[in-house]
Amino acid sequence: MANMFCFQCQETAKGTGCTVRGVCGKAPETSRWMDLLLSVVRGVGSIYHSLLENGAKDDVKVDDFIIDALFATITNANFDDAALLAKVDNGIAIKKQLLDEAAKNGVKLPAYHEVEWGGEKADYETEGDKETVLRESNEDIRSLKETIVLGLKGMAAYYEHAARIGYRDESIVRFMAKALDGITNPNATADELLPLLLETGKFGVDVMALLDKANTSAYGNPELTKVNIGVGKRPGILISGHDLHDLADLLEQTEGTGIDVYTHGEMLPAHYYPELKKYKHLVGNYGNAWWKQKEEFSHFNGPIVFTTNCIVPPSPNANYKDRVFTSNSTGFPGWKYIPTKADGHKDFSEVIEMARHCQAPEEIEHGEIVGGFAHNQVFALADKVVEAVKSGAIRKFVVMSGCDGRMKSRNYYADFAQALPKDVVILTSGCAKYKYNKLNLGDINGIPRVLDAGQCNDSYSWAVVALKLKEIFGANDINDLPISFNIAWYEQKAVIVLLALLSLGIKNIHIGPTLPAFVSPGILKVLQDNFGLGTISTVDDDLKIMG
Repeated sequence: MANMFCFQCQETAKGTGCTVRGVCGKAPETSRWMDLLLSVVRGVGSIYHSLLENGAKDDVKVDDFIIDALFATITNANFDDAALLAKVDNGIAIKKQLLDEAAKNGVKLPAYHEVEWGGEKADYETEGDKETVLRESNEDIRSLKETIVLGLKGMAAYYEHAARIGYRDESIVRFMAKALDGITNPNATADELLPLLLETGKFGVDVMALLDKANTSAYGNPELTKVNIGVGKRPGILISGHDLHDLADLLEQTEGTGIDVYTHGEMLPAHYYPELKKYKHLVGNYGNAWWKQKEEFSHFNGPIVFTTNCIVPPSPNANYKDRVFTSNSTGFPGWKYIPTKADGHKDFSEVIEMARHCQAPEEIEHGEIVGGFAHNQVFALADKVVEAVKSGAIRKFVVMSGCDGRMKSRNYYADFAQALPKDVVILTSGCAKYKYNKLNLGDINGIPRVLDAGQCNDSYSWAVVALKLKEIFGANDINDLPISFNIAWYEQKAVIVLLALLSLGIKNIHIGPTLPAFVSPGILKVLQDNFGLGTISTVDDDLKIMG
């Protein structure tokens, strides 16, 4: 039995983590290969950083490996041991090429184990077990390193989406290599790692801006949209995750086939983009947040495509387990994988052919939900919003972005949303919205009290909106605005969002439903002292602070 220690998601127990099997369903062996892959990517990143610092050119192949390796180890993304080991093999081959380049050019490399290990297959198991918790015994140093690497995982996810649409920024990957080198250094101090942590947040802002530019350039600016949550009478394909490029391919290939396409989870905001919602067979959103998929997928009847993380392993007798496909950095044993072709697109013909022989989805709910309030749409309503604020009709905004999850403590967010005074507007993004986006919370002078910007990466919109309001109202500091932040986290994309907000100087952020287990008491005190970071308590107590 492989050793296992994982405390990267919100569900792991404080201070202990998952040691027998992941709450996500990750097996100890899978955890071992993920740890090995992380060790390899740290070695690659360290060598690459040294080469870049000595004048080497950016290498897309290396960039893509770093991005894919980090993304594949994010929570609920890849459960396929064979796929993870193939990524390890690829990383070691790339590492050897970089080592040769360094030797050829006389570049001195750091004497880190991850740099010097030869990558022998016979050592894979030992190296994977040795990797646990970054080989670091000092809990504060470990905490800083773990928080940085988890932030890098979220950054990698956003970068991959942008790159697939054709938008790249070498400075972001160069920073990732620098950060990988920083956390691999066994002698790194807290004084060196704390600035690196905040710099991770700064580049988190940059990568979210890059993805925002990629999405809006390709698919138009999100606009106010009513989304159907019922079903039609034709066979359907359900697409989950975050990758809009895959959805665009699927919509183009299914047009005129008599097959409908439904979004799931964080793919819901696809309906807000003009160039995607123009497809009439993009008929609606099916279900809720990721954690309800076992129950909801059993009623869908058609094939299901995962473009990114948020996979919940199905039960052995699940009626849908033989009609699920994965793509990009995702994987699951026994599920068919859809590769990316040389032209950057995917062939969904097998999915489409399966759908032809399936019944239409069963309806599990009906009605409409409203979204599409990314920064461009909010700016279009700026006069109306500013007037409502000045008149007192809107007294405050509460940003409730981030992740949803299955723990009962997350009912707090629905209770908090319902308890907010009627003159408070909720700004949301990510799957956290599913706790309250189907509640009847009304509007203020025609402005919905729940403004959904989109996916977790669209938390960037609320930073842009806050900075714009700072300008409009002539505030000296972003923290002087009537905006509170109540962020729900589950996995690594929420970590990079939090670090991004901290890098912008936003203070007094509340996170929950629990504090991260990878944040040590010492580092938590630093964040509390410098940023006022806190955790949620009770609805009544938090209303006094935020509402």
